[in-house]
Amino acid sequence: MKKTNRQSHPSSFRDSSGFIFYEDRTLYRQVNKEYKENYDMLMNSGLYAALVDTNLLVKCEEMSSKIKKDHLAYKILKPEPVPFISYPYEWCFSQLKDAALATLNIQKTALKYEMSLKDASAYNIQFVNGKPLLIDTLSFEKYCEGQPWIAYRQFCQHFLAPIALMSHKDVRLNQLLKIYLDGIPLNLASTLLPLRTRCMLSLLSHIHLHSKSQNHFADKGKSLKSNRISRRSFLGLLEHLISTIEKLKWRPKGTEWAEYYDATNYSETAFAHKKEVLKSFLKKSPSSKTIWDLGANTGEFSRIASGFCNQVISFDIDYAAVEKNYLACVESNEKKIIPAVLDITNPSPGIGWENKERLSLLQRGPADSAIALALLHHLAISNNTPLEKIADFFSKACNTLIIEFIPKEDSQVKRLLLNREDIFHDYTQGSFEKKFKSNFRIKESVKNKNSCRTLYLMQKK
Repeated sequence: MKKTNRQSHPSSFRDSSGFIFYEDRTLYRQVNKEYKENYDMLMNSGLYAALVDTNLLVKCEEMSSKIKKDHLAYKILKPEPVPFISYPYEWCFSQLKDAALATLNIQKTALKYEMSLKDASAYNIQFVNGKPLLIDTLSFEKYCEGQPWIAYRQFCQHFLAPIALMSHKDVRLNQLLKIYLDGIPLNLASTLLPLRTRCMLSLLSHIHLHSKSQNHFADKGKSLKSNRISRRSFLGLLEHLISTIEKLKWRPKGTEWAEYYDATNYSETAFAHKKEVLKSFLKKSPSSKTIWDLGANTGEFSRIASGFCNQVISFDIDYAAVEKNYLACVESNEKKIIPAVLDITNPSPGIGWENKERLSLLQRGPADSAIALALLHHLAISNNTPLEKIADFFSKACNTLIIEFIPKEDSQVKRLLLNREDIFHDYTQGSFEKKFKSNFRIKESVKNKNSCRTLYLMQKK
């Protein structure tokens, strides 16, 4: 008999209702016997079908007895795979906002079928086919008349607090979610938000007063669960949260990289040629399911890459650029591109329990292919990173690499060196090729027309 290789997923251990695991590299979800009543209600009430039909809940297949169960198991499910797991601290403002609204719409739908979300973790949402999708099938429980929404605090910490901080204080404050894995504490959010937000009834009630009530009940050793709330009031709470989230705005403007293509030194001929070279390289690359566009800006080249793969992860450090990219994807109903905020010089680390609960960028790779256009000079010069270290990073991030070398005579590199001493004697095209040949085979290089730049197609050794 063939021996199976079963491995528990490092992020799935907190919920006694079940867990996810890999068996022979296929992802499954175990539903434990203690969740039987809630699971049967989810499936038999029509809620599961309603949410799957509206693309709000991941579709799952109940497996036969071929998958071995342990003594706790009631069912084994096989969920449709998510091509790339992203995290809330990698989302732009509108991604987090859309994920919040999806969560509230799921809760409203659940009430119609006499069920409720028992948790509202942002980590239960993933972007699939361009839209937010709940991936935790075990998040529902039977609704009992009068019970409060048990996930209200978690929703405010995971969604409302970071969105409010991004809108009213600084868009970069969603990075606090890297530190606080169960969402930004409401007393911290209340302290950081400007005084004017206390004059806004929505934020006053859901963050400032909510924070005070948490502290009050905690000091007295009482539980907020004892507060009863009618169904009508429950629906009113959800509608008020939806209204609150919808009113929060952030407008991307005037950052260096969001306006990059408006200020580039490219001629129209050079820019058009660069696109044609990229297409040519992608055609010559081995078949790619996933492409990482590192330093993607507003996604100009990600859109080209999406024609050659199943999924493009479009990374950039600039919130305004990622926001514009995401809004463009929403407007065009783009299903293959996931924009994400990422500082490549300090990529998302492994965090949480044993540093494994939320995976690092490289642990979620390697991608089949990576694109790094107009990026190398920033890593080498702005960040003082030796070429051999950059080559080593890319060899861990992808199997096929399309990368652009921009020499010192280019105006963009001259700008980087304008107010600093040029200590980068190793930053030459010859040295670049030599250092990258340690990790890659250079399959082709093409000089960009009307430019001193060169594009390379490389394959990892």
